[in-house]
Amino acid sequence: MAEFLQFLFSGLTVGAVYALVALGFTLIHNASGVVNFAQGEFVMLGGMITVFAAQAGLPLAVAAGVAIGVTALVGVALYRLAIAPAGSASVVSIIIITMGASLFLRGTAQSVFDKQIHRFPAFSGETPITIGGATLMPQSLWVLGGAAVVFVALHRFLAHTLPGKAVLATASNKLAAQLVGINTHAVLLLAFGLSAAIGAVAGVLITPLTMTTADMGVSVALKGFAAAMLGGMGIPVGAIVGGLGLGLIEAFTAGYLSSAYKEATAFLVILVVLVLMPRGLFGPKDVERV
Repeated sequence: MAEFLQFLFSGLTVGAVYALVALGFTLIHNASGVVNFAQGEFVMLGGMITVFAAQAGLPLAVAAGVAIGVTALVGVALYRLAIAPAGSASVVSIIIITMGASLFLRGTAQSVFDKQIHRFPAFSGETPITIGGATLMPQSLWVLGGAAVVFVALHRFLAHTLPGKAVLATASNKLAAQLVGINTHAVLLLAFGLSAAIGAVAGVLITPLTMTTADMGVSVALKGFAAAMLGGMGIPVGAIVGGLGLGLIEAFTAGYLSSAYKEATAFLVILVVLVLMPRGLFGPKDVERV
């Protein structure tokens, strides 16, 4: 039982991070139709900027706030300088642009910071909590709680504020949104900024547990994309369920089979989803054939 609980705690913690990354994918995809493979670099920037800002003497909370704010600006710059100029380019072209942006951000981070592995202290100390013979780090509760707060805040923002409703309107029909006076360019800037901020929050929360490095973005982006696909691309609830589900699949696969299969789990999930349920768990069941 203790072993099962240990794998459960580990899977939920990592899955909450995947869920946040998947939420970033979902937000941008809904607003613009773009699949942003630079999303993992936002997680990396959140962790790395916090580390170096704290080393520069800022209190940890202030350093985290700076990291989230700077990363949000990077997201805005990504849309303004790379996505918007592409105009009505094909989906494949946009994906290639985001991949190029990922490489650029990774190289820039290696130049500005370094290629070493970093971490900062956990928010509530390092003393583990024992539950049923399994141990749970206090930082895991911050990760789970942070993911829940981000999800609720994003839901309330989209459902109960004018900017949020503008994002939903743009996602539903960009031309119609423009005709009723919505500045869709500003909405897309907002969506990319929020998506980057969500990724940075994930980086800040997970770094005390898993550490961070300038080249971690690709792996995180892949896992987040797999989670978004599993839940249903464009479905916020699906992003949460898909992220937690992928984290649990990884944890139990590594625990009961072999850790050698852990990194292959995301690829397997993507393949299974594409073959058996291309719309994901929460996507629409009807498929239009043309």
